[in-house]
Amino acid sequence: MKRTGVHVFLVLWALVVTVPLLWAVVSSLKTDSQIFTSPWSVPTDPQFGNYARAWGQAQIGTYFLNSLIVVGGSVLLVMLLGSMTAYVLACYRFRGNRLVYYLFVAGMTFPVFLALVPLFFVVKQLGLLNTYPGLILVYTAYALPFTVFFLRGFFRNLPWAVAEAAIVDGCSHYGVFFRVMLPMAKPGLVSIGIFNFLGLWNQYLLPLVLNQQPERYVLAQGLAALAVNQGYRSDWSALFAGLTIAIMPVLIVYLIFYRHVQAGLTAGAVK
Repeated sequence: MKRTGVHVFLVLWALVVTVPLLWAVVSSLKTDSQIFTSPWSVPTDPQFGNYARAWGQAQIGTYFLNSLIVVGGSVLLVMLLGSMTAYVLACYRFRGNRLVYYLFVAGMTFPVFLALVPLFFVVKQLGLLNTYPGLILVYTAYALPFTVFFLRGFFRNLPWAVAEAAIVDGCSHYGVFFRVMLPMAKPGLVSIGIFNFLGLWNQYLLPLVLNQQPERYVLAQGLAALAVNQGYRSDWSALFAGLTIAIMPVLIVYLIFYRHVQAGLTAGAVK
């Protein structure tokens, strides 16, 4: 009986998540009049021109490219710095080790709203306001605490005897990390990489404050601007097409790597 209740809850939750998504995709293939007169019907004549209009006229293509640059650079940087930091905190004993670790954990609990004003002035003083490097550095700092927290537990469960054998054979500490430990930590790296990609791809608050030039808008900012502009123009079909374009990379990444996410979560919990 208990298992049945769990299954019913999961089915209901799946419907709550998938029905709005499917409705947005279907609406992106309709005309504006069809969206309001027959919102639940399947379009008999799909309007693929909505996507071309959203990509070109609404500049979704530009926003999409901006997001790829910022999120791609941020994920690469945070994975490199986070994995190195987590490895040192997990495998080396030194004074202040736990203090540094707890500082990263505290960073996960710090409300980002409280840091917006000082963060704005810091980025401005560095001359990185409204630039790709500025957003990449801020995104990296934003995602680094959870990355270190996740990977530290993962590195602690890896067999240290393999690293010791590599050191005995003459391998340097850098060689042990990049040639031995990092390949063994691949499931965890893939998992946290996907989490970071999904979280940063949907980030809106940080670019809203630090990126105010329309030509450098990321996708979340572009969709918000599109919702306002197209709402006044009554071009709802282009709005739904832009929303679908924004959703697709997230779905594709998850569908490709969801098995790696499961493997990484279970491998990090078992020695």
